[in-house]
Amino acid sequence: MFIKRAVWEEMIHHCKEELPMEACGLLSGNNRKCETLWKMKNVKQNTHSFEISQKEIDKAFHSIEKKGQTLTGIYHSHPTGAPYPSHQDIVNAHYPKAAYFIISLVPNIPQVKCFRIIKNRVISIEIKVVN
Repeated sequence: MFIKRAVWEEMIHHCKEELPMEACGLLSGNNRKCETLWKMKNVKQNTHSFEISQKEIDKAFHSIEKKGQTLTGIYHSHPTGAPYPSHQDIVNAHYPKAAYFIISLVPNIPQVKCFRIIKNRVISIEIKVVN
């Protein structure tokens, strides 16, 4: 999975700025490249889970389509946990074509891992940060 450096940096910044809550958002682009970041609101306002309202998702999808892009990824932070999908992340993964980026903020240096989650199966994906 490819992600633009500016999007990568904005994603990590967003996760840090939402501490101690989990941050979340969508990524869009074309040809397996994350080119645009869409910050979403965690309606749960929780330190161990996130949820995005369907209304906000629909609005973002409309904007993504208007840009001529598709959903390429979904990101969220694990403020106190490892960068691996939790049981809840796996159960709530409804977009099998999207890459799931998880940003761990423990310790102080963010760790980012990426996965495809298809029918409760977690598959690790390599991330390439590009200009």
